Amino acid sequence: MKLRQQLLVPAILFSAMASAGIVNAAERLTVTVTHTLDQARPSETITIPWTEVNRALPGALLQKIAVKDASGKVLPYQVTNVAPQAKDPKNEGVAYGELIFQHNFAPGEKKATFTVEKIDTLAPVFPSKVSARYIQERLDDFAWENDKVAHRTYGPALSAPAPEGSGKEVLVTSGMDIWFKRVPYPIVDRWYNKGHDHYHHDEGEGMDMYNVGKSRGAGGAGIWDGKTLYTGVNYANWKVIANGPIRAIFELSYDAWDAGGAKVSEVKRFTVDAGHYFDQIDSTFSFTGAQQLTAAIGLNKTPADKGQDAKVEPITQPADRALLQWVEQKSNGAFGTAIIVPTAGEKDYAEDKLNALITAKIVSGQPLRYYVGAGWTRGGDFAKREDWTKYVSAQAARVRAPITVALAATK
Repeated sequence: MKLRQQLLVPAILFSAMASAGIVNAAERLTVTVTHTLDQARPSETITIPWTEVNRALPGALLQKIAVKDASGKVLPYQVTNVAPQAKDPKNEGVAYGELIFQHNFAPGEKKATFTVEKIDTLAPVFPSKVSARYIQERLDDFAWENDKVAHRTYGPALSAPAPEGSGKEVLVTSGMDIWFKRVPYPIVDRWYNKGHDHYHHDEGEGMDMYNVGKSRGAGGAGIWDGKTLYTGVNYANWKVIANGPIRAIFELSYDAWDAGGAKVSEVKRFTVDAGHYFDQIDSTFSFTGAQQLTAAIGLNKTPADKGQDAKVEPITQPADRALLQWVEQKSNGAFGTAIIVPTAGEKDYAEDKLNALITAKIVSGQPLRYYVGAGWTRGGDFAKREDWTKYVSAQAARVRAPITVALAATK
């Protein structure tokens, strides 16, 4: 129980004492970030409620601030519009949501300091490393990516029956697809423009070589009764909440399906950060009757393209609450996939005909947080299986030991 409580700690903890001291206008907001791990934390995402920025720097506007590290280097930043109040009638900069920036913690570096300041000039528009969008060009796909990996999933048009003689593709699944990248720049738009035949081949930027079919793909969810996995169909609605340059946030909604007598619907909120091979997913299931159900998150047992003579190695890392695969292929390189479910137990693994599963108890209306990741040998960071398993353990450690953010206003 103690471990589970630790795993449920929010991703960022704010120093109440420091925050409470911000009462008067200041020249800068000093941000001190600490953590307890010895390992590196590349691309650590730091978020600060804009209410705190506005309290320290009244009237600060998103286009007229600078975020600097301890050496004075100006850092890319993002300000979201996910705010408690949606309007700013006096143009005082009070209607924003969060200030977001990143820092690469080196091994052994457990503290870093930053400043947020008003500036008189316009801040630059920073190149975006993340994207999430509805793909109207292709049967209601929804695709998202960062500088490391891309994903997509499927909407209503793909599940609709094909008119006679149309040749339209039909796929009914709430599974999640992976597009493996070899380049840091955005590829989703270009690949859709290329067309289906091209993005299934590695032409230098990466490829779509992951098989979803009727499975959960990489990170699709369902309801597990101990013997049967009950799943919904293609997403019904989408909503983009934030879209770069550092973080993308979006939601996919799934209509209710029958889960062994219980009607269950789901809303997934995805948080996609630059520099990470894992996305955070918060799935909120709604149902009546039972006080709790068991959700299962899956990995397709046969994820490789046909003709690859793939060797799929299932891996469990109970201490990390993680389910992994390492997939060796004949000609397309090897890749790893993984799911981390912090609230799962050490023995909460299962399987059905199509999927390897990791399970956790859920309560109606309360989000289940989990993480889904993938990496490829041609992407540059994972040469062998051990590289992937170590990365998954490092990600799980970061989840267990979130950073702490303290704020102080200074003249």
